[in-house]
Amino acid sequence: MSVQKINSPERPLVPMYSHAVKIPGLIFCSGQTPVDSAGNVVPGDIKAHAAQCLSNLGDVLKTAGSSWDKVVKVNIYLKSMGDYAAVNEEYIKLLPDPKPARTCIQAGGLPFDVDIEIEAIAAV
Repeated sequence: MSVQKINSPERPLVPMYSHAVKIPGLIFCSGQTPVDSAGNVVPGDIKAHAAQCLSNLGDVLKTAGSSWDKVVKVNIYLKSMGDYAAVNEEYIKLLPDPKPARTCIQAGGLPFDVDIEIEAIAAV
């Protein structure tokens, strides 16, 4: 089986992992945090942070040869479940219907103390 490691030119390179890994038929996207192309956390509330994470994942999906229409599973990690409703508002607004399968949990701690991280699995 071929395994292709993918890094989006739109996202900052991270030495610990690839932005995505592509195998025949599937793309596994690493979690994206609310950072801009320079690696800085974007200003704003949880809605702005969720939108940035989803935009970042869109960049990775495009680079990997896929799109939000082909996403089959999304995992959302929140610093606080108190942000659940606000994140859902952005998620519903920004993702195409029908929505993919999804899990959303509260994480004990996220990198750089951000309030959200989102990862996805997509078909090619």
